[in-house]
Amino acid sequence: MKQALAAKKIKASDIAAIGITNQRETTVLWDRKTGKPLHNAIVWQCRRTAPICEDLKKKGYSGLFRRKTGLIIDPYFSGTKIKWLLSNLSQSHTSRSDTSPCVGTMDTWLIWKLTGGKAHATDYTNASRTLIFNIRQKKWDGQLLKILGIPEAILPEVKPSSSIFGYTAKGACGLPAGIPISGVAGDQQAALFGQGCFSEGEMKNTYGTGCFLVLNTGKKFILSNKGLLTTLACDARGLPCYAQEGSIFIAGAAIQWLRDELKIIGESRESEKRAMECVDTGGVYFVPAFVGLGAPYWDPRARGTITGITRGTQRRHIIRAALEAIAYEVKDVADIMEKETGNRLKSLKVDGGACGNSFLMQFQADILGIKIIRPKITETTAKGAAMLAGLAVGFWKSSAELRHTLAAGKIFSPRMKAGQRQALYSGWLAAVRKARAL
Repeated sequence: MKQALAAKKIKASDIAAIGITNQRETTVLWDRKTGKPLHNAIVWQCRRTAPICEDLKKKGYSGLFRRKTGLIIDPYFSGTKIKWLLSNLSQSHTSRSDTSPCVGTMDTWLIWKLTGGKAHATDYTNASRTLIFNIRQKKWDGQLLKILGIPEAILPEVKPSSSIFGYTAKGACGLPAGIPISGVAGDQQAALFGQGCFSEGEMKNTYGTGCFLVLNTGKKFILSNKGLLTTLACDARGLPCYAQEGSIFIAGAAIQWLRDELKIIGESRESEKRAMECVDTGGVYFVPAFVGLGAPYWDPRARGTITGITRGTQRRHIIRAALEAIAYEVKDVADIMEKETGNRLKSLKVDGGACGNSFLMQFQADILGIKIIRPKITETTAKGAAMLAGLAVGFWKSSAELRHTLAAGKIFSPRMKAGQRQALYSGWLAAVRKARAL
């Protein structure tokens, strides 16, 4: 925050409001009195709670959690992480009776620190990813809390994404006291808002560490039968509405793996150049199931697989296959989303770091057969949090004003013939079956 202010020569007194966006399911537990974490945070990709999830499924709770939260029982979500943290607290803390710990996703932790411990709060979008929040009734669910052994007293207050969560304490992050924290949303819902998808039927896809395709369904609670999640997003006023989401665990992280582990590229942006050096992958498919597969498969046992390797396979084929895999994963989700909602996809708004790769965007347009719209500002997650914060304090008066901040940077139109598209996608599906059979 200090660096951002210095870079633009902005005084802290000029800040109208603060917006926060975060990795949604990443969970931290801390001491209410000291403000110190009681354990390392558990990141959203961590699979350590898989045995807890399997036990819940065996006990027949899958349908109950699904109906109430819109989610499936999976280590991805915060509920089982909280259960694990509570089970692994040190004896010295669990024996204390004078206080209870606080728990939350990273937005809650940041609000707590910025307000000097005065506000223990989160928003509806983050709460909807915990596996213990009833998104129909919009409150923490007592029955689910009891099943997981989580006391409601340790949970944050839940507020609309565009509202006052608290005010900065004097000296917090070098800021003066009294700045309102007025915009909070989980990263994918923030990106949806930042893309201007305020209304039913509007959709975006974020290309980051993972990929997240989110469709605003307005007041419609649509429960998927094909592996999509039902969650809460933000309407034009920052109030909760429903959305469908396809969560893909590994996207840009596959390119990072090529860079950091295989070391076949020096930096991530090199992948675009290498992919364009060959006309195709030479029959190679890369399924980046490093932490299992997310939507629509939800298979935690699947493992990363590279198939179709021959003596003629070169590093550029593997690089291209990794990029193509991201586009195939998005098609997996988009096809199901179209079938279940009846919302015919005509174009797709994109954002996130990997959307800067023009090869990937063109291949995405080709494999989906629709236009891909890349905005001028691709960090729409941060932009969405700012828009929500500004809306709450009157910096912007309405969503109509917010729409004036939206601008397309480049549009990618499909070039591939339908027959080639289907043949390539069939090869991908065959590779996925192999990854799931390991």
